[in-house]
This record gives sequence, C-alpha cells and structure tokens, in this order.
Amino acid sequence: MSCNTKGSVLFSGFRALGLYCNHLPHVVRYHKRHRKFYLVTAVGKSFHTYNVNKLGIVAVSNALPEDISCLVADRMLVFASHGNLVKAFARSKEVVHTYKGHNAEVHLVQPFGDHMISIDKDNVLLVWDVQSEEEYLQLNFDKTVFTISAVMHPSTYLNKILLGSQQGVLQLWNVKSNKLLYTFPGWGSGVTVLEQAPAVDVVAVGLVSGQIVLHNIKYNETLMKFQQDWGPITAISFRTDGHPMMAAGSPVGHVGLWDLEEKKLIAQMRDCHSTAVAGMTFVHGEPLLITNGADNAIRIWIFDVPGGAGRLFKCRVGHSAPPTKIRYHGQNAHQILSAGQDGTLQSFSTVHESFNKSLGHGSINKKKSKKKGLRFDTMKLPPITTFASETARQSDWDGIIACHRGFLIATTWNYQKTSMGAHKLEPERFNKNRALNVHATAVDVTSCGNFAVVGLSSGHVDVYNLQSGIHRGCYGSEKAHDGPIRGVAVDGLNQLTVTAAGDNLIKFWKFKSKELLHTTKLESAPSTILLHRDSGMLAVASDDFIISILDIETRKIVRKFSGHQRQITDMAFSPDGRWLITASMDCSIRTWDLPSGCLIDCFLLNSAAVSITMSPTGDSLASSHVDDLGIYLWSNNTLYSLVSLRPLPTDYEPTIQMLPGTCPEQDVNDVEVQEEISEEMIEYDSPEQLGEQLVTLSLLPESRWKNLINLDIIKQRNKPKEPPKVPKSAPFFIPTVAGLVPQFAVPEKQGTEDQSKVMALGMLTQKSKFCRQLQDDLSIDNYKASIQLLKEMGPSRIDTELRELAPELGGSLEVMQAFLRMIASMQSTKRDFELAQAYLALFLKLHLKAIATEPRLLTETTKVSEQLEETWLHMQTLFNQSMCLLGYMKSAVL
Repeated sequence: MSCNTKGSVLFSGFRALGLYCNHLPHVVRYHKRHRKFYLVTAVGKSFHTYNVNKLGIVAVSNALPEDISCLVADRMLVFASHGNLVKAFARSKEVVHTYKGHNAEVHLVQPFGDHMISIDKDNVLLVWDVQSEEEYLQLNFDKTVFTISAVMHPSTYLNKILLGSQQGVLQLWNVKSNKLLYTFPGWGSGVTVLEQAPAVDVVAVGLVSGQIVLHNIKYNETLMKFQQDWGPITAISFRTDGHPMMAAGSPVGHVGLWDLEEKKLIAQMRDCHSTAVAGMTFVHGEPLLITNGADNAIRIWIFDVPGGAGRLFKCRVGHSAPPTKIRYHGQNAHQILSAGQDGTLQSFSTVHESFNKSLGHGSINKKKSKKKGLRFDTMKLPPITTFASETARQSDWDGIIACHRGFLIATTWNYQKTSMGAHKLEPERFNKNRALNVHATAVDVTSCGNFAVVGLSSGHVDVYNLQSGIHRGCYGSEKAHDGPIRGVAVDGLNQLTVTAAGDNLIKFWKFKSKELLHTTKLESAPSTILLHRDSGMLAVASDDFIISILDIETRKIVRKFSGHQRQITDMAFSPDGRWLITASMDCSIRTWDLPSGCLIDCFLLNSAAVSITMSPTGDSLASSHVDDLGIYLWSNNTLYSLVSLRPLPTDYEPTIQMLPGTCPEQDVNDVEVQEEISEEMIEYDSPEQLGEQLVTLSLLPESRWKNLINLDIIKQRNKPKEPPKVPKSAPFFIPTVAGLVPQFAVPEKQGTEDQSKVMALGMLTQKSKFCRQLQDDLSIDNYKASIQLLKEMGPSRIDTELRELAPELGGSLEVMQAFLRMIASMQSTKRDFELAQAYLALFLKLHLKAIATEPRLLTETTKVSEQLEETWLHMQTLFNQSMCLLGYMKSAVL
C-alpha cells in the first residue's frame, strides 16, 4: 500500500533498529577513492551499506515496492531485483536504471562489464546493456533438461559465462556470439554455488550432495574434491592473503575450512549462524572472513590464531525471531531492551550500533550449556514473555527480571555484565514440582532496584530481594487472587503494590506489610496493566478491549477509553503522564489524552504492533510488530513543530502508515497537500473576545500601560544631571518623528516668497488627531477608532494627549466628556479591561479639579463609577469562589 498523506499527526517514522541482513548473500565492494571495503546486505525492500572496518552503517537505499529477491554489485552500481524487474542503484541510494522484460520472478543476477545478466524462474536468461537499459540477448532453456541454479563469469574469459543447473550439468556460453562452447557433464548432483578460485581457469563447484569440486574448465579436469556432511553447499570463498585456504558454508550454520595444498579439512567453525550460511566472502588480501545468514546476523572472523580456525572479530546481531517485548532502559533514552522469540535478551542503542549489547540466551545451568553447545543445549530456557528493569542499583547487582513462556522460574539478568544474572527466583511452596503447570506471568522491579515482584498463573504474588535472591513474602493469606495474575505494579515510593488477575479484580496492597487495602471489581478480566509512577495513574486493558484509568490514591476509575476492535497488546505512557498510547491486534496505534479524555491520534499499520514503549525523554516511540525482526522508532512531532491536538471525531477513519525505512518517496504534490493540511490544523484565529460576559484583557505589554499614573515621577527620576554635550564631530542624522514606529521627518518644500513671518494665533490652539477623532466618535457613539489610536501610542504620548484634553491646552469640555464615554463603552463591552483602568486613572489624576466643578463631567464620571463597581463586584465573586474551591482541594482528605 502507498503512504497516505494523513497518517499520524503526533508520530512520524524515523528509523529501524536491529535489522542487518536476511537470507540473501551479501556483496563486498571496494571503493578505489576511499580505499575501503564496503559490505552490502539486503533487508526487506531496501539494502544497507556498511564499512568493513567498523561495521558502521554508511547508507540505506530507497525502498523498492517489494522485497529484494537478488542482490549483486559491480564497481559502480548495485543491482537489486524484485518481482520481474531489475533495478540499478547509484551511490547506494537512488535508482538510476530499471530493466523490464522478464515475465517471471528474477532470482539470479550477474554483472558482466558493460552488460548485466538476469535469469528468471521461467529459465529465461537476458543480457542487458547497463547504460541504455536495452535487451542485448535472450536465451531460453528447457526446465526439464537444464534448470539454471548458478551463474558466474570466469576470470579472464572474455564474453563468457558459466551456468550451473539443478540437474548437475554445467554449460559455458559466449554471450557475444550466442554460442554454447562446452557442456560439462557434472558429478551427479545439482549445482548450488559457482565460485572463481584465485588460480586462473579453476572454478569451485558446490553441489547439493555436500561435495565441493575444484575443476579446471580449460582442460575439463577435476583437480580435487572435498565432502561436507552438513548438507548442500550454500557458499564458497577463497582466502587471498597468501594462505591456500577455502571456506564452505552449510545449511546448519557451520563453516568448514579446507587446506588446498594438503587437500584436507583443517578446522571447523561450528554454529557461526543459527540458520544457513547465506553468504561468505574473504576480504581481498586480508585474513578476514565475512559471513551472513537468515538469522539477521553479520559476523567478521579474523584468522590470527594457531590452528587455522577464525575467531569472532566484529558482529552486528539482531533477533533471529520477532521480538515479543521491548522497553526503554534508563532515563537517557539511549538503550532499548528487547526480548525475542529466539530466546535472547538484547539491548539496541538508539545512538550507534556499536553500543548494542546481547545479554544472551537464558539457561538453567550456564556451565553445562557451554559444554554442550548452543544447538544441543537441553538446559536453555524458553523465550521471555515479559520483563522489567531498573537502573538504580544495576552496577551493584542484577537489575532486570524476566519470566519465560510456560516456566515457573523467574530469571535475573545483569545489564553491566551483559549476561544472565546470579539468581533464579522460584517459590518454595511447589517443591520444584514441574508437573503442576504453574508458570510466572507478570513481573515488576521497585524504583529503588532492591525488590522484585513476581505474579504466577496460580494467583500467587511473591516478593524477592534482588541482591540476595531471598524470598521476602507473598500477598494474601493463601494467594492473592483466585485467577492467573495478569499484571503487577509497585508505586514509586514502595508504599503500594497493585495486582490484577483473571478473576476481574484489581487489588491494592501495602508493599511492606502485605496488607490488603482495597479491591476494585472490573466488568471484564484485565489482560495487562501499566502504572505511571510519577502521576499515580494505572492503565488497565481488559479482555473486552476497553482501557480503564485508575487513580491509585483514590482507587477510583477516572477515565474509560473504548475504540479498539481486537486484543490490546501493549500500552505506554508519555513521560508527563498526559498521553496513553495503546497498540492492538487490529493493527492500530491510538493516543489518548488523559486530561480531556479524548482520542487525539490514531493510525494503522500493515502488521499489528505486539509491543510499544515511549522514551523517558518523550522524543520517540518504539514499536515491534508481528513477524518482523526490527524495532521501529517514531519521532514525536510535538517536540519539533506545532501540532494541533484536537479530539478526533467518532466517525474518524484511520489511515495506513508505512513502517520507518519502508515508505517510498512522496510525490512533491503530496508533500504540498500535507503541508497545507497541517497548516490548516495549526493556524487558529482566536477572536478578540471569547464571550460577551467575559472580562477580556488586551494583548499590549505591561510597559505600555502599567506606569502611566507614575510617569511624571519616572521622568523626574530619569532627568539628566548635566545637559548633553555636543560631540566634536557629530555625524549626520536624518531627523525622525517621535513615536513607537520610527519615521523620517521629510520637510515639505515651501517657496520663500509665500512664507509669512507672522505666526497665526490658530496654530497655538490646534487640536491633536486624537482630539479630533474623539469628537468624530462622539457624534456616531462608536469609540473603536479612538481606542485603536491610544493603543498605538507610547506612555509619554498618551500622557501628552490626555493633558491636551483640558480647555486651557486646546481641548474642550465636550472632548473630555467624549473621553469618559469612551471609557464607559470599554467597561460595557468588557474589552481591554486593564487599559481602561490605566487610562481612567491618569485622566482622573490630571483633570480631577475640572471634573468636580463641571456638572456634565461629574454626571459622566458617576456613570463610569457605577459600571466599574459592578464589574469589580462580579470579578471579586468569581475570585472568592475559586479561592474557596482551591482551599478545599488543598485541605480536604480524599
């Protein structure tokens, strides 16, 4: 499916962790300018490029519409096939050529100088011109006689290719003349691998029977044969640093090392991979062997020890089976702990892959497991179903506790030592009887890191000391619940323990005395619980797909959310406790806003999320999915841009969002549409007044009105002690007009002839713009223009304007009356409340004597006073109500 322009409002795909390779062989390239070797591996719909020196990821290609079926490379380009298409990538990122012509899925590709050879499952071979993308040659083979299974270009053989078949026959073709040069009868077994030996004319042939044949194709002579007992040969490589050694891979993960001079097996590297060895390459001129397999692991082996075998030098290892539980570890959001169906517990770094850690596979007895080896280990534990971790005392003792599928014992793990811990927590009440079918179902670690709480399927809840592993008690006289425990949680101060079970009950216990405090009955059995320790909010997901939020202080349900259509798999709180993010088997991830109780974000995925976790810093959300080996990070958009958190409507239909790293590039038009949509959501024009009954303040800063009444005192205090001195060489300045917005004073040109030297008397009593505007507004009884003029003035200008309202300074009683009516209109509309108070205070200070002697002004002032008293009485009532409610909330015992 294609990406939708809507998707999630809160989260956008960032990157994937823990994906390194799949079942396709890797490719090693040499960059002449960098003088470095690079490793290319296929991962789903894209491929990754690593530098061999540090195994650090260098580039990730753009995604293809389908999974890559074959991956090869030459000096300049990387060729990847999907479906019946072959595409060429430049700079390890973008597609530059597309080759169309096959009618079936392409499964073999071979670079061939300026040409490229591709073979599909219909047994059709096409030769392409790389630059023009034109088909140069087509060869059709009969499947019953010659089914192509391998292809190679023998070194120094111009225009020739060697084809291997499932029937065991080999054919040498000249693709320029379209001629079959020679047919090799084979060795009675299907060909799986063809590899060029360091010697000219010599080719290594790997067979289904496990036989490796070194054959001289020039003289049609078999030089030597080797036999491996591990099944078909999956990969062959030759060492080129002076040692005559050949390495061969097998389907069981073993690698055999053969000495070509002495013609014997010199070493076995067992369990290099837990699955078949997909690709194997000796780095040219160096004692390094690179292997990869379908177990999502890349390993580099170095041959620097006696005995011929290599030791592990560097590796990038992910889960070989999908993760079942992921959680951020620590408060810096740099590490994610992940438990997988492969039985391992791993730590993936969000900063750099070199900080990844593997804590290994759980085992009942580690010493016996090491002796028996990984494949024959009968002591290993089942996969981890859930775990809890705490970093408070992890440097002193184990800080991780986990429970395993169908297993009674809860195991501890040490993050610092990256290994399984020292204790196996098992209650003594069962006398180590494994036939009771009782297993651990839920765990939690206290915030201090000293205690672990373990819930069992029998309804028992036990407390252990993590330092010593000693049992420290259990909850309930016999057992805590009558049903299997679905979740346990301890608050941040070790005061309360919350347990949830299949008997539809949530129980609150005193952590230390184990005393039952409260029981809450639910309508449906809880499936999982999650406690946000800072806010004391407990999220409970029920089997009826409803999420309930309980306050552990009041023990009451404060919120209920419904909307999921399938089982809720996991939940995560945001660090501030405002959001609850839930994942479900209906392939949706929903975000609920706890204060408003609304759904604010929802999006769908192609595969359901089985586990989610929010980073402690709130910058990203991590998720793991059904049948997917990766851990996917989603960026929190609210940290980087303005996001509208409007509640979603009840009929909202979520759209599918692609996983990070798998979304194709969007069209420019789609991006523009998305930006327009987001801008529409972000921009919100607030009205000047939300309601006519509400007292509304202006948006002006305090400096424009707060000190109006004390302006004369401020001017007196700031009066300079000495007159300013003229500088010796004063620069030229263009005169400006006083005001908030600087304006240049451009003198008008006047003729000297018309200019009179006698000053007119009217110029001394000229009224200001504000006075004239007040007179105009008085006639229409609308003072919006006058108010706007005052808002644009500074404090000194306002002081001057109000002084000039007096008759002796050019004003009039009519203008003063208009000013008081303007204040009355501001009081009646309840807008610009603080400005009205400041302007009125200054007016009364300047003209109090005039108001007292003039009846008209006195009448207007009385009306303003009555309005002001009424408004303040209303506001005082609201203040008293709020203070009373606040005092009750602070002092009442709830």
